Amino acid sequence: MSDNSTRRLYIETYGCQMNAYDSERMAEALAPLGFVAADAPEDADLAIVNTCHIREKATEKLYSELGRLRQVSREKVKRGGKALRIGVAGCVAQAEGEELLARADGVDLLVGPQSYHRLAEMTRSLLEREESGAPRISMDFPAREKFQSLPPRSKDRARDMKSSAFLSVQEGCDKFCSFCVVPYTRGAEFSREVRDIEEEARRLVDAGVKEITLLGQNVNAYHGRGTDGTEWRLGRLLNHLATLDGLERLRYTTSHPRDMDDELIRAHAENEKLMPYLHLPVQSGSDAVLRSMNRGHGSADYLRIIEKVRAARPDIAVSSDFIVGFPGETEDDFEATLSIVREIGFARAYSFAYSARPGTPAADARSPVPADVKRERLARLQSLLRRQQRDFNKTHEGRRLPVLLERDGRLPSQLVGRSPYFQPVYVRAHDDWRGRIADIRIRKAHENSLEGEPLAATS
Repeated sequence: MSDNSTRRLYIETYGCQMNAYDSERMAEALAPLGFVAADAPEDADLAIVNTCHIREKATEKLYSELGRLRQVSREKVKRGGKALRIGVAGCVAQAEGEELLARADGVDLLVGPQSYHRLAEMTRSLLEREESGAPRISMDFPAREKFQSLPPRSKDRARDMKSSAFLSVQEGCDKFCSFCVVPYTRGAEFSREVRDIEEEARRLVDAGVKEITLLGQNVNAYHGRGTDGTEWRLGRLLNHLATLDGLERLRYTTSHPRDMDDELIRAHAENEKLMPYLHLPVQSGSDAVLRSMNRGHGSADYLRIIEKVRAARPDIAVSSDFIVGFPGETEDDFEATLSIVREIGFARAYSFAYSARPGTPAADARSPVPADVKRERLARLQSLLRRQQRDFNKTHEGRRLPVLLERDGRLPSQLVGRSPYFQPVYVRAHDDWRGRIADIRIRKAHENSLEGEPLAATS
């Protein structure tokens, strides 16, 4: 089959926004080989599972999916077609590649998150052979080479996106939190040059994207070379991108408290395109647990940061992450977490019971918290967080909010978008309003979303 022949690509994406961005870039890298998107693996020539290693049972979920894909491949062969080629990408591939190949049959491609620029070459080699053989593997950590070698984002592919898009500006992590696998799967912190980020942002805006979310494992640790040759931090990068004509909204995620500097906080006060939403994981309200986690900050440090951010932008919505039942967590430690939640008041939050990630220091920690205790504490925390989220959403009833309408809702003539505070907003509106920022009156608040009616399209 020639490079210009049409092939079908199916990508299953697990995990974070960074993985969603990586899946887009993988599809772009394979487009010169003739690959177009398939809606299901049954319709595909190549299926890639882009994995995440952060959550519990990530590996089991992958093996289950690989079993399903192998069955799809067998059915295709029975019908006289060619076998489905199967690839595994992302953090599980990086962390457990050798074990994966030993346990799972039929994996043709294995590619770590810093090697996607080699995917086209690996896939071309794979397609040139008729029979299955040794899998194509690339597990290096050349982040700079990755971004320099990936093809530019084309306007044709960008037009298929929604009116909002992700843009990766920073990868890797040097923090080494004791529960986290990111330093081992994504490597050391690396920041892209401002020139390259600006070029990618312009391509997105030219294709109709109105909102860009800057991504990084520790995005506010960004320290890339600026247009003047000096090192820029995230606040200056955001202010620079805000000058792009046609770009109307900016966001960033995910941040670390240790990198929340004054320049970035000022950007929340002065940059009109930077949305009033901050996701800043604290993980625990207990200083003893935070030390065990190697977070490098205490609860008082976190409270001071939130106080400064709210002084700069009083209406800002604050979101966070929590881990419950970390090894050694006592009832007093957990009560400290409930206390910091009550003191701050979160617009939304993500909370999980601790599960050990192989290869991390905490995986070998003594004093594990019993599973039933973790479940009970998590239920108490989530009850409080849900109440705070409902209360925050309730404050918007009767208000007018600018909402970027992005996609179809579940009901006929329904569109869904995001408020400045990152809430999903459902409205009945004509399809012509898709991709616009509309003035919406909020009629009703739900626990996880808002419901409104359109007043006018403002852009």
